[in-house]
Amino acid sequence: MPRERINEQITGDKIRLIGSDGRQIGIVSIREGLRHAEEAGLDLVEISPNADPPVCRILDFSKYYFQKEKRAKEARKRQHEVEIKEIKYGPNTEEHDYNFKKNNAIRFFKQQNKVKFTVRFRGRQMAHKDLGYNLLERIKTELGHIADVDSEPVSDRNTLSMIMSPKKDVEKILAQAAKAEQDAKEDNK
Repeated sequence: MPRERINEQITGDKIRLIGSDGRQIGIVSIREGLRHAEEAGLDLVEISPNADPPVCRILDFSKYYFQKEKRAKEARKRQHEVEIKEIKYGPNTEEHDYNFKKNNAIRFFKQQNKVKFTVRFRGRQMAHKDLGYNLLERIKTELGHIADVDSEPVSDRNTLSMIMSPKKDVEKILAQAAKAEQDAKEDNK
């Protein structure tokens, strides 16, 4: 994190000075700004060096820097790192395994992660790549309401892969679908 210039590190002739109470003092020389800071027992900190003239403020630099570090740490903590999770299928994947892996994909989408679906072919299965394309097409249609396709199915030697990323409001869409399913069950009773 770049550190601001303080006290004697500030260059230039004139600065726009803001007092320790947040009130604007005006455009003054650096010497006068340093004198104001010394009288207050605080530091002169260059807040906006690119302004014309540079904006400086009288404040306790160590406290200011600590608060700035704390805000940056909080921002990093709230930031979500998007991962690509991979789910592997075979061209002849059974229905139960297919549904189990599809539910895992839904869980990954809820966590706002991208999912790479891979169909792996072995030996003679290479002659039936159409089964893999059909499987990925089925995944695309069944999960299309909660995820968008980033890359269409791509064939690479003995694998076929496709990447999907979650829509922004995945949680809301799934909640609405669950409510609709619950209402349908109650209507059938």
